[in-house]
Amino acid sequence: MRLVLLSATIWFALDQLSKYAVVHAMGLATRGVIEVFPPFLTFKMGWNTGINFGLFSGGPEVTRWILIGVALAITSWLTWWARNGLTRPIALISAGAVIGGALGNTLDRLLYGAVADFLNMSCCGIDNPFTFNVADIGIFAGAFGLLIFANDSKMGRDGA
Repeated sequence: MRLVLLSATIWFALDQLSKYAVVHAMGLATRGVIEVFPPFLTFKMGWNTGINFGLFSGGPEVTRWILIGVALAITSWLTWWARNGLTRPIALISAGAVIGGALGNTLDRLLYGAVADFLNMSCCGIDNPFTFNVADIGIFAGAFGLLIFANDSKMGRDGA
């Protein structure tokens, strides 16, 4: 469980520190756009009231609380799974990444009513309209890690 807690803490801290630095200290909330290394990396302010890619955004206030509840339920379930089923260190780290990212976005919903998204990456003539944040990276990387590494370590050794 220490790996889960460490990973969750690191992802949560990276997310919240990056949001504070870019959104508040660099003034992205008022500036709207900061070109860092265009088109590959641009900071574009986005307040996401929905889920990934803005799905379910603009809904009633109850949607905010439902999404907070879902994030906390997933966090609780992942914590249970980490204690009772995950054995591989990389799987525990992956679970922590999802937990830390989910809690980072949950804190945004509690403080601002929406998730602060600011990373925008485009390439090769494709203009990506979507923004995301460090918590989203942790959630996706952690979910991918769980898909790949969550099997029982015994299964990997004996082929069963």
